[in-house]
Amino acid sequence: MSKRAKTALAAAIAAGMSVVAFTASTLTIPWEGKENVAYWDPLGKVWTVCYGETLGVKRGDRYTDAECMQMLLKRMGRDYEVPLKACIDKFDAMPFSVRASFLDLSWNVGVAAVCRSTAAKRAMARNWAGACEAMTWFNKAAGRVVRGLDLRRKEGDTTRIGEREICLAGI
Repeated sequence: MSKRAKTALAAAIAAGMSVVAFTASTLTIPWEGKENVAYWDPLGKVWTVCYGETLGVKRGDRYTDAECMQMLLKRMGRDYEVPLKACIDKFDAMPFSVRASFLDLSWNVGVAAVCRSTAAKRAMARNWAGACEAMTWFNKAAGRVVRGLDLRRKEGDTTRIGEREICLAGI
């Protein structure tokens, strides 16, 4: 079990941090990076800004660091956590670490993909370890494993915690 994930999780819970704030700071921000000026994402074929925001972004858009953070927290709660609660039965009763991993996964691959996934089915069966493992299957682009996605989905790297690493730390 990952000591750094357990430490991060314990600190967040002790501080009363919301799952959205924890996910944003511990998983999403380190993996997404931040660009304050909109850029063209050739893979997604969409204008992107801040921590991977694409909704309503246009060429030339600029945001402060504070605006980027506010945008991330608002969207993550409204457009990711709320729909996950609707599609994964008893989402709020799941371990904090599992919810955080689901939230980051959905930010990266989309809520619809997560809602119909094996990971969601396992979570609804209260098979937490199985759900954590199934989330790692979202490590491909164009049918090929992408190193960065594989690290994000699993144990991370030397400076960033991975989704499975956090997921398992709290069960």
